[in-house]
Amino acid sequence: MRKSQKLFAVSMLTLAISGCAVTSEPIDRSVSKQRAESDLQAMYKDQEPLSGTLTLHEAMARAVKYNLEARLKMMEEALAERQVDLATFDMLPRMALSAGYAGRSNVSASSSQSVDTGTQSLEPSTSQDRDRDVADLTMVWNVLDFGVSYVSAKQQADQRLILQERRRKVIHTITQDVRSAYWRAVAADRLLDKIDALMARVGQARDNSRSMSEQRIGDPIQALSYQRALIEATRQLEEQRRALSLAKTELATLINLPMGTPFTLAPNEGYQVPELTVAMASLEEQALASRPELREQDYQARISAAETRKAMLRLLPGLEFSLGGHYDSNSFLVNQSWADYGVKVTWNLFNVLSAPAAIDVAKAGQAVADARRQAMSIAVLAQLYVANANFNESQRQFQTSQELAGLDNQIVEQLRNRYQAQGIGELELIQGELNALQAELRRDLSYAEMRNAYGQLFSSVGLDPLPRELPSTELSVIAQALADNEAQWQQGNFAPRE
Repeated sequence: MRKSQKLFAVSMLTLAISGCAVTSEPIDRSVSKQRAESDLQAMYKDQEPLSGTLTLHEAMARAVKYNLEARLKMMEEALAERQVDLATFDMLPRMALSAGYAGRSNVSASSSQSVDTGTQSLEPSTSQDRDRDVADLTMVWNVLDFGVSYVSAKQQADQRLILQERRRKVIHTITQDVRSAYWRAVAADRLLDKIDALMARVGQARDNSRSMSEQRIGDPIQALSYQRALIEATRQLEEQRRALSLAKTELATLINLPMGTPFTLAPNEGYQVPELTVAMASLEEQALASRPELREQDYQARISAAETRKAMLRLLPGLEFSLGGHYDSNSFLVNQSWADYGVKVTWNLFNVLSAPAAIDVAKAGQAVADARRQAMSIAVLAQLYVANANFNESQRQFQTSQELAGLDNQIVEQLRNRYQAQGIGELELIQGELNALQAELRRDLSYAEMRNAYGQLFSSVGLDPLPRELPSTELSVIAQALADNEAQWQQGNFAPRE
């Protein structure tokens, strides 16, 4: 009998353990498909349609407004703002409300025993009903907790400002990426048609050469060498096409345009060479005062200083005020409702022992923040001078590329004249056109690099491409503000526009 009872107990225990096992079912593919469809709708929802040609500043405006990374930083900033609001509630007194019903299965009775004789000195009696209703409302306010919570709320507010600086950095990065992709896409628009036309001519020449080889016309070695030269020309054209074909895709990604959407870029109004009209000393001062990374370190230093104040506050005794209202339906009570109040001093003596170490840690953190800011200042100045050197070099490279493109175009004109006069073969003309096309490609890419280096120069200074407030969030308003700010920078005016 005992064995059967043990077996039954073991079986029940095994069943209970297996019932508590946790399993996870794989997500059904239909659920993932629905999620993908909803994400596709959400990613491109409520976007102004793209109409007409796309200018540089319109592309930047679309990136600022619709880029998903920028949206994420805006959401993080909004979350931090709500966390600041939540932190302010920690400064309020603690207030607790409780109400309920209390009962027991028998009477709460007690008697007394004599200390001297050990005999019962009072018959069992009760002063409490078996069933009763109770309610309490108590408020407690600790002055020390209020001070610590106030400093913590200030730290949370600084964290929100840090997120603002990180959002500034994201906008700087996005607009700079758009600038780089836009000018490369302009070069692609100009040259892809020319590359395709030349590749078609090279393909036709290769077909003609193969046909002549099959008919055994001319020297076979010369024909094969000719075909090899044409294949090499095709390979070079394919490399150039590959480098250019991805530019518009990259630009579409940055401005959050649905993949595969056709769009046309505004025509390039000549090759305008920007000039830097501001002294480097002025740019240095602006960079050290405006860069988001350095301003973030300023806030981090303030947070570290606040941590030191919190450590010192915890050394002090806490003054606690309490006030409460109570109700008990116990019929034996003379006063079933009453209020109580009190004042007391609390002091955690162990804080006195740990406070010096806590203060040292906080001060060390503040010193580390100062050292990090100084090291970052050196890095910022180095970035500024590197950006300036890149801009100067890109100017020279563009001027050289422009001269070479002009010379190659003149050579092609002469080759065409000779080819028409049957003074040279088609391969020499194709090679000359290929050289001219490569020169144009180098010119346009060097121009794109120069415009990118010029924008990078101002980005390294930390200048905001947009004012703090805009009258509207329409794309045309954002694009105009971006254009106005850039025009101000070119004139040497770095004053922030409100």
